[in-house]
Formats: sequence, C-alpha cells, structure tokens
Amino acid sequence: MGRAGPEARLSAGLWAVCVTFGALARMKGHIVAQTRAYLDHNATTPLRPEARAAMGVGLDLLGNASSVHAEGRSARARIETARDSIAALVGTAAKHIVFTSGATEALNLALTPDLEIGGPTAAQRTARFERLLIAGGEHVCVLAGHRFPAEAVEMLPLTADGRIDLAGLKAALDRHAGRRVMLALQAANNETGVIQPVEAAVAMVHAAGGAVICDAVQAAGRIDCDFAALPADALVLSAHKIGGPQGIGALCFAPGTYHIRTAVLRGGGQERGLRAGTENVAAIMGFAAAMQAAAGNAQSLGAGLAAWRDEIEQKITQIAPDVVFFGVNAPRLPNTSNFAVPGMEAQVLLMSLDMEGIAVSSGSACSSGKVRRSHVLEAMGVSAALAQGAIRVSLGWDSRHDDLDRFAQAFEKSVRTVKARQVKSAA
Repeated sequence: MGRAGPEARLSAGLWAVCVTFGALARMKGHIVAQTRAYLDHNATTPLRPEARAAMGVGLDLLGNASSVHAEGRSARARIETARDSIAALVGTAAKHIVFTSGATEALNLALTPDLEIGGPTAAQRTARFERLLIAGGEHVCVLAGHRFPAEAVEMLPLTADGRIDLAGLKAALDRHAGRRVMLALQAANNETGVIQPVEAAVAMVHAAGGAVICDAVQAAGRIDCDFAALPADALVLSAHKIGGPQGIGALCFAPGTYHIRTAVLRGGGQERGLRAGTENVAAIMGFAAAMQAAAGNAQSLGAGLAAWRDEIEQKITQIAPDVVFFGVNAPRLPNTSNFAVPGMEAQVLLMSLDMEGIAVSSGSACSSGKVRRSHVLEAMGVSAALAQGAIRVSLGWDSRHDDLDRFAQAFEKSVRTVKARQVKSAA
C-alpha cells in the first residue's frame, strides 16, 4: 500500500476525534444514550412518510424527463402530475409553477428588475422594475440574493412587534411614485414566527403599480398559504419546511402573464427556460406528496401546536420569570416561540441544551452554523444585549407532548447551571 496523502491523514484524524467524542458522550450518558427532542422545525422538518414513499417510487424511475422515449415520458409524467398537484394547492395554473433547488434559488430568480409580470399591455408587462423594497426582517437569501443594483434597494422598517411598518411602506411608495416598485415580503418570519400583513401590503403596492414577491416558506403547512390568502404576484415554497426533502422548492406565479428575461441557471431550457438542469424527479414527487399531506391537516395540527407553544412559554416563564418573548403582540405561527433570558447568551444555552438532548436554534439556520446577532430582532428595536440571548423553539408535524416536558427539564437545568457559573465568576 502507498503512503497516505494529506487528505487521507486529515480524514483519519477527524474520524479519530469523532470516535473519541462519541465514546465520551456515551460514557456521560449524553446524546447517544438519550432520545433527543427535536424542536427546530423552522430550520428543517423531518421527512413525512408520504414524501418518503413517493420518493422511493421516483428513485426507481429510469429515464431523463427531457428524453422522448417511454422512460423519459414516464419521468416527465411524474413531474407534471406533481406540478398539477402543487398548482392546485396554491391556486394557480400548473404552467406557473417553476421547480428550483429551494427557496434561495427561487428568490434569486424572482427578485430581478427583469421580471415581466402583470399589466394589460405589452409595454406595461415589459417595463423594468426600478426599485426593490425589502422588509427589515426578510430572510438572508432576500437580503443578499436579489439582482437589483445596491442603489435601487431600500430597507423598510418593522414595528416593535416584528411586522412591516405599513406607514413606512406607504412613505416609500410615495417617494418612488412614477417608478415601478417590487416588494419582498415574508408571509411569516422564520425567527419570530410573526405573520406579516401581506394582504394589506399587496393592496398598497398594487395600487402603486408594483408587484410583491412573497416568501411563503414558513407559512406553508401552518397557515393558509395560497393566492387567495396571500394575494401576491408570486409565492416561494421550500419542501423541507413541510416534511418534504431538502434541495427542492418552487417559484409559484399567480394567474396571469409573467416572464423573466434573464434566468439564473441557463442551459437546456428546462422549466420553460426559467431554470435549466435535469429535474430531480424523486425530490419533486416527495415535495408534492408533502404538500398534500401538510394541507390535509394544517388546521387541526396548527391548533394543537399553538396550545403546545403556549404551554412551553408558560413553562419557560415559570423557570425564568424575567424572560422576554418576541412578537407576542402580533399574530404568530402556531408552532414558533422566540425568547431571551436577560444576561444569558444564546450560544451557551444552545450548547447546554444540545448536551441535554434538545435541538433548538438561535434563529435562522442559513448562516453557516454561526450564532450571530439577529438582524430581525435588530429591526424590531431589540437591544443588542438581549438579542444575543435569543432562542427559537419551533414545533412540527411529528412533535410529541413529551418533547415539551423534556425541554422544560433541560431548560431549567441549563439556566440553573449558567446562573451558577455567572455567580462563581462574579465572586
């Protein structure tokens, strides 16, 4: 055998560290010996059995969906059936569903001055968008993923409750009167769960001749999520937030006329020329199955999760009476609670809870695994000291009531341990 290269030696070293850590964890009774409580559904939700079954069928299909032979036509038929299903659920035509690798790609595709949408005349449809308005709490893929020049982008304020300031939106529309404006607005915030006044914002933007692209990623499967409830010009969805597979999403246009002059991924012309690349048939099938399953019990699940969320918040308050919950005075998703205990850093609590077998988050999961101050809480006017302690608990379709008790026990232990260390350090 030849001498191992540096990559092999590095891999071996990392493996040894992992084995050692695993052995220590088993000896201490942490993680491996425990059944963990997963309370981070806003980051990703476990795969639903319906999606897993659909993907199994898709993985056994042979054929590229762009091929004209029988195998290719079979793959194409599965894609179009899934497209029909998702279109029906959001209330649009199948031709208005564009499959992407996820919500990030969909938003990168849609947030461009070159979007042609709406208008009774060709001149109105082809008029370029001149300004992009972004609500202060939007996901980082909106903040960094649009295709407008920096000087054409304006951030809009949030209220202290975490909703877009409609007075601020009106002022911005007045400032840009005569220019075609696009607004990027979430249906619900991924960190706080605060539900945005999409209908009111859309009415204002449409009255000014603009368009609204709505990130409905967190809303899907939790609140009404179709063009009747969210009358934007486009909705963006991600499968792994509703129990589908990771790596698949969709840009859904409302009924009407649309086109994007410059696609992000150009090549073979798939997805009507808006997203090139061989389609992921199995993932698309899993996406549609998850959407169907989520839509089937959204109301009953939401009611149950809201009761559990309130119960968790009661337990947290009993343990830490000085806790601050964010967004509680606004409508929230039924599954989400975001809070901070003054004087406690999120990173310390996260690590402590993780060692106790509890998976929660400090906010968005799309920041390369880093714990950083939330731009959402900053836009809400939360102090830096308090914001650095923010923790998010988010429930989902496979959550159990036992998870609440497990969390409360672990949280109480973590708070007690952190406070004891603080006292010791101050002595």
